[in-house]
Amino acid sequence: MKTQYSFDRLKRDILAGTTVGVIALPLAMALAIGCGVPPQHGLYTAIFSGIIIAITGGSRFNVSGPTAAFVVVLLPISQKYGLTGLLTATVFGGLILLVMGLSQLGGAIRLIPYPVIVGFTSGIGVVIGVFQVNHLLGIDLAPSSSVWGTLYQLSGLLSHWSWADTLVGVFTLMLLIYFPKLNFPIPSHLVAVLGGTTMSIWLGWLFAGIQPKTIGSEFGYIVNGELLHGIPSTLPSFAFPWAGVSSEAPLEWSLKLVKELGLAGFTIAVLGAIESLLCAVVADGMTGTKHNPNRELIGQGLGNLIAPFFGAIPATAAIARTAANIKAGATSSVSALVHGLFLLATLVFLGQWLSFIPMSSLAALLLLIAWNIAEANYFIKIVRTAPKSDVMVMVTCFLLTVFVDMVMAVTVGIGLASFLFIKRMSELSGIPPLDTESVEACQFREQNTLLFRLQGPLFFGAAQKALSHLELIEPNRHSVILDFSMVPLMDLTGLVALESIIDRLFMNQVPVVFLCVAPKLKKKLSVAYGEDKYRQIFFAEDYQGSMLALKQPPAVRIN
Repeated sequence: MKTQYSFDRLKRDILAGTTVGVIALPLAMALAIGCGVPPQHGLYTAIFSGIIIAITGGSRFNVSGPTAAFVVVLLPISQKYGLTGLLTATVFGGLILLVMGLSQLGGAIRLIPYPVIVGFTSGIGVVIGVFQVNHLLGIDLAPSSSVWGTLYQLSGLLSHWSWADTLVGVFTLMLLIYFPKLNFPIPSHLVAVLGGTTMSIWLGWLFAGIQPKTIGSEFGYIVNGELLHGIPSTLPSFAFPWAGVSSEAPLEWSLKLVKELGLAGFTIAVLGAIESLLCAVVADGMTGTKHNPNRELIGQGLGNLIAPFFGAIPATAAIARTAANIKAGATSSVSALVHGLFLLATLVFLGQWLSFIPMSSLAALLLLIAWNIAEANYFIKIVRTAPKSDVMVMVTCFLLTVFVDMVMAVTVGIGLASFLFIKRMSELSGIPPLDTESVEACQFREQNTLLFRLQGPLFFGAAQKALSHLELIEPNRHSVILDFSMVPLMDLTGLVALESIIDRLFMNQVPVVFLCVAPKLKKKLSVAYGEDKYRQIFFAEDYQGSMLALKQPPAVRIN
């Protein structure tokens, strides 16, 4: 029975939404910068996408916005196609997410193997960390979406580090790590960013000519032909992303461009679906509720489809912000709505003050996120304790994510995991040794009848191995009984392999009994083998029925 929404619940949702909004404010800007776009677009994402998904999504507690997992995917897109191309790819991703939700594919996303998820999320953490080192040290690098390229540039420019930027970044990082241990009811993100900003201003005042890099010094926007520093305090107007944004030229459409942005959109959709549904599962575990996966995909699709027309980059549900939302007392999706409205008010009324936030403070924030995503201790534990085959899949995904790209990592990881699944299932499927002293075995042996107990699913990876024993049946046997009581399913490969065996038995005039066949499998056999061949097979429900069936003349067999 649903609890009615009350004023008390509204107060709790407002408090939770405001708390998450405070946490999301620096995160949204930091993640936008990490994706290679101006910080205000992170705020636009948290505002527009966050509100739309809160209204239309399938989880009561998910809080959506820009997330760290997207940095690895979005940075190469923004560097190659600019903000215009990134927003257009987001629209494609939204459309794909919407189709996935309408096609009821919410449950299928959960089938991605756990070693694949751990491998690419840990790899994402490492990549994000590498990309933030230069901001923490105050070093200017040429744009690069490659870990190798970034590390190579850093190795040659370490002598150009800024002690002021580094000091501010390290101070921010220390606050992020140690302030939560004081158990004050204030978000550590807010305290750390305020502390870093205060130190940055103090250093600029104390040392002439020393000024750590800030949002205001690194980013600007144009109003009436005049370049202003920082981020605008107004919301963007509606605009078609592909028509050109932030003084960028419109996209020149071609088949190649559609393919590349379409592939980027597909990657955005798959990653967004995985992260959003995992986040919803975590929220369900914390609250004892149950989300609607297909509706959540529809909500994510609508958010990523509509919000880019207002300057928003890809959004998905964020586990950290969702957990904070729940811990702050959220009771419904109203809290996520309040989170978006809080960021909207902050942008409009305090936007000019956000330009003082140091870049090294935002880098420190992303470094902590990267560490949490990588989960080094958990990764090492899995390497030590998990089966070697799962470790191989996980490490492969990790290395491909770090040194190649996430799409390749997930593709190869799922392929390897699928191969291992087939191998394991083939090991489970087969014909286990029969107890030769059992009553049935003795009875059948006296009548020159062979009994085979099939075990496990007979699908393309296991059928040939499982049925190989049947190929050794001597042609002079009186009859053969195949026990299907432990066979849950059979695919086309299994049907064909079995058909070739019974054809050989029929050729040698050896009667065949199918014992304990499930109704669905019996129907599949009748369709696959045809009526004539199907009627040559005896069907029985127990061992005694098998012997009675074998004694019946062919003309009166009943299947």
